[in-house]
Amino acid sequence: MNCTQNEKISQVTENTLVIGIDIASETHYARGFDWRGIELWAESNSLIKKSYVKTALAFTNDAEGFEKFNDWVSRIMKNHQKTDVIVGIEPTGHYWFNLGEYLKKAGMKLVLVNPYHVKCSKELDDNIQTKTDQKDPKTIAGLVRDGRYLEPYIPEEIYAELRELCGYRERLLKDVNSAKNQIHKWEDKYFPEYKKVFGDITVKSSIAVMKQTPLPCDVKETGAEGINKIWRDMKLRAVGMNRARSLCEAAERSVGVTEGLDSARITIAMILETYERLKANLEEIEARMIALCRSIPAVEKAEKIKGVGIITIACFLAEIGDINRFDSPKQIQKLAGLGLRECSSGKNKGKTMISKRGRALLRKILFQAAMPLVAKNPEFAELHHYYTTREDNPLKKKQSIIAISCKLIRILFVVLKNNVEYDPNKMMNDIKRNIIKAA
Repeated sequence: MNCTQNEKISQVTENTLVIGIDIASETHYARGFDWRGIELWAESNSLIKKSYVKTALAFTNDAEGFEKFNDWVSRIMKNHQKTDVIVGIEPTGHYWFNLGEYLKKAGMKLVLVNPYHVKCSKELDDNIQTKTDQKDPKTIAGLVRDGRYLEPYIPEEIYAELRELCGYRERLLKDVNSAKNQIHKWEDKYFPEYKKVFGDITVKSSIAVMKQTPLPCDVKETGAEGINKIWRDMKLRAVGMNRARSLCEAAERSVGVTEGLDSARITIAMILETYERLKANLEEIEARMIALCRSIPAVEKAEKIKGVGIITIACFLAEIGDINRFDSPKQIQKLAGLGLRECSSGKNKGKTMISKRGRALLRKILFQAAMPLVAKNPEFAELHHYYTTREDNPLKKKQSIIAISCKLIRILFVVLKNNVEYDPNKMMNDIKRNIIKAA
C-alpha cells in the first residue's frame, strides 16, 4: 500500500511506455511518451506529417474502441522496443470504470492522476489555460512520469458487492429523507396540528391513519372509534382511544388549508406509497449487506464493540475493501481524509485541520459511528470526556469526535486484520499514559 514518490518515479524506465488518456463519456483520447517525455507513435515511418503528430488517438468507450487502443499500444511498444506500459487517466465520474477493468484484464498498469493537478499543470508547456482533448493526455502523462499519481483499488468479489450496495444505500437514504420531508411539508400545509398528536409522523400507526383519513375533515368524519378500529385491524400496539380522541380534537381546531382537497388526497397517497417503497428497498439492501458482511472473518468480533453496529462495519469494509491490503491504520485515516494538515509560514502558525482529501463517504460513516459510541460505550465516553477537559490542549466537541473516529479506525484495523477480541482495557491505556505524563 505504501509507495513513495521516488518509488513511483523509479517504475518509469527506458523500457516503459507512458500513456495519458483523457476520459470522456463516449470518446477517449490517448497519447504515448517515453520516460524522457518524447512522444512516441505507432507508425514506424519517420516522415510523419507535422499535422498528424499533434493528433491524439481517439477511441470509443466500447469493445471496438478498447481493441483499437490495445492494437495502438502494441504497435508503439513493438516499434520503440518497449516492454512495460503505464496508463494514466484523469478519473471523470464513472466513465473510466469499463476501461479500467479492460486494462486490468489486458495486463496494463492503470494509475489515476488528480484532476486538480491536471488543471494546475496544463499551463507548463505553453503558458495558456487551454483545455483540449489533444493537450490533456500529454499533461496526464507528464504527471505520471513525475510520480504524481495514485494506484486505484478496484474491489473484487465480496468487497465489490459491498461497495455497490453501500453506494446504493446512501442514495436510498437521501431519497427516504426527501420523501419524509415531503410528508412533513404536506402535513404543515393541510393538517399542522397532526405533529402534536404523533411525535414521529412516519411510524406505522401514523402512516395507517394518513392513508385512510389524511385530512382533518376525514378524521372528523371517521371519528375516534373509526380511527381506533384502523389500528386494531392492523394489530398495532401503543395506540388506542386516547390517541384517537386527541387526533379528533386536533382535527376540530385545525387551521389547515381547505382548498384543493381532492388533489391533496391524491398527493399524500403517492408520497406515502413512495416512502414505503423506498423504506422496503432500504431494508432489503441492508439485509443483503449484513449477510455479506458476516461472511467476512473477524466481523463477529468487531460486532461485540458496544455502539458499533453491523451496518457501520459493512459500510466501513465497503469503502476500504480488504483490510489486509493496509499495513497501518494511518493509511486508512489518510484514505478517509482524516489526516492532519497545517498552513504555516515563518512566524505565522496556522490552524491544524483535517485534510478532507479522501473518500468522503468513509469519513461520513466514521463520524456518524463515533457519535453513538460516545453515548453508549463507556470507554469511548470517558475518552471523549478526557479529550474535551484535559488541561493541555483540550479539544472542542467536534474535534474530539474526529479524534474518536481515528481511534475507531485503529481498533477496527486491529480487530479485523488480526482476528482478535476487542479489549476495553487496552483502549483505555492511552488515557492512563497521558495522565501519568501530565502528572
